[in-house]
Amino acid sequence: MEKKCRFCGTPLKHTFADLGLSPLANCFIREADLNKKEYFYPLHAYVCEQCLLVQLEEIEAPERIFSEYAYFSSYSASWLDHARRYAAAMIRRFPLDKQSLVVEIASNDGYLLQYFQADGVPVLGIEPAANVAEVAAAKGILTLVRFFGTKLAAELAAQGIAADLLIGNNVLAHVPELNDFVAGMKMILKPHGLITMEFPHLLKLMQFNQFDTIYHEHFSYFTLRFVQNLLAAHGLKLFDAEELPTHGGSLRVFACHQEDALRTVSHSVPDLCRQEEEQGLASLETYRNFDEKIKKVKRDLLTFLIQIKEQDKTIAGYGAPAKGNTLLNYCGVRTDLLDYTVDRNPYKQGTYLPGTRIPVFSPERIGATRPDYVFILPWNLKTEIAAQLQEIRSWGGKFIVPIPEVQVF
Repeated sequence: MEKKCRFCGTPLKHTFADLGLSPLANCFIREADLNKKEYFYPLHAYVCEQCLLVQLEEIEAPERIFSEYAYFSSYSASWLDHARRYAAAMIRRFPLDKQSLVVEIASNDGYLLQYFQADGVPVLGIEPAANVAEVAAAKGILTLVRFFGTKLAAELAAQGIAADLLIGNNVLAHVPELNDFVAGMKMILKPHGLITMEFPHLLKLMQFNQFDTIYHEHFSYFTLRFVQNLLAAHGLKLFDAEELPTHGGSLRVFACHQEDALRTVSHSVPDLCRQEEEQGLASLETYRNFDEKIKKVKRDLLTFLIQIKEQDKTIAGYGAPAKGNTLLNYCGVRTDLLDYTVDRNPYKQGTYLPGTRIPVFSPERIGATRPDYVFILPWNLKTEIAAQLQEIRSWGGKFIVPIPEVQVF
């Protein structure tokens, strides 16, 4: 069956990154299932020659990936701080009060909406993963356990539910039906309502070799220019954008109805689009050259880890993020090179990483085993994690991060 672009329908012919076969990055293995079959899928990202959207095929349905989810946002202190600061900034910039409604799509465990609610602003979360939504509900955050699109948007609109602020942070990449999703956003936005979305910036992914952020639940990878065109195709105007340090480099965009004359386009939008063009992101060839950079990162990482193990040194991982599972599976790193990993999320503790079958323990394991090196898999949180694990310095331990290149500190 011919592969076609999920935005414009153009046949997909050009490889952006071919990471071979990989399991679903958040399908952790329980002890009782270690001898059962595990499924691997092609992890092959293409770039559309027409609209330059980088994308994976929809190998597995969203219902299979997201209905029960292993990622809980609240386990990162720095991410909670990011959410708190965002809520405060939005309340100030777009005066929100008890008469307003903030709706978040993919609201996870309520990590963000809790800050609006604490300020007296009514909120509604939409979250497809029942196990995660349950945590939000326990915080008193009204949460619909549904996937978002035009069908749900029509139901909400029929009930008179419309958003003053509609949030889609780190969800757009998870959506296989981009056109249906954005059309739904327009349907439940008040006439002068605002949309904010955050997403990892493809420019940073390419500049800093962040290929491990490619995994099956991330269907698409975005430039600002593409998102501007996507929103415009559905009657929405991208009027402001700002760069964020999160996830290795993200964008936050602001949008409104195309006909909303109150909002004029900020200089930041053309400035950032120009920056993308200067880095070659308007040229198909730039995307096609990325695959070779990935191969070098793999070779360098394996060479380094093998050298360390040949010195009889021990290496433990910190974190069990989806990006880590992409990296470990692509590079072929198993317990011969990484003894174990740890994670603060109890949902992951006592499991094994998909594909590599590396065991996951609680963080206390590091103090008990005193490894020579701690391999930080969520490298975007390296500062936070290094501060939490200062104790490893007492026995001469060091940290490793793999992206954009192997670093020891």
